[in-house]
Amino acid sequence: MKIKRIEHVGVVVKDIEASRRLWEDCLGIPMTGMEVSERNRLKLSLYPIGESMVELITGLTPDSKYTKLIEEGKGGLNHICFEVEDIDEALAELKAKGVPLLDQQARIGHAGCRIAFLDPAGTEGCLIELAELPSDGAHS
Repeated sequence: MKIKRIEHVGVVVKDIEASRRLWEDCLGIPMTGMEVSERNRLKLSLYPIGESMVELITGLTPDSKYTKLIEEGKGGLNHICFEVEDIDEALAELKAKGVPLLDQQARIGHAGCRIAFLDPAGTEGCLIELAELPSDGAHS
């Protein structure tokens, strides 16, 4: 498995619009994209920093898992995402090494990336996402 870089760090926030003041006005990091996923009941915004990004995530509905995390006081740093060259190969290798997976197969995530999450039970409590970027390079 080849990990290419930290693709993004996911941060759960109560309100993306309110969070923009910190990220844009105070820290001076311009937002490069916002995406809404009705299917996953979330909204995310992307802030590039060097070759990586910070991904702010908020729930769209009261029953969204991200809304519930905020209500439970579990907002803030949520996960780290590594870009991999071949996600299918990475998942097979990790499974062979006994690392438990939340996603047995890759699925489509933001901006057309193929993504999968590892089970925090096997990663010392850290939620890790793997992402294979689209081959056409169209990713923001």
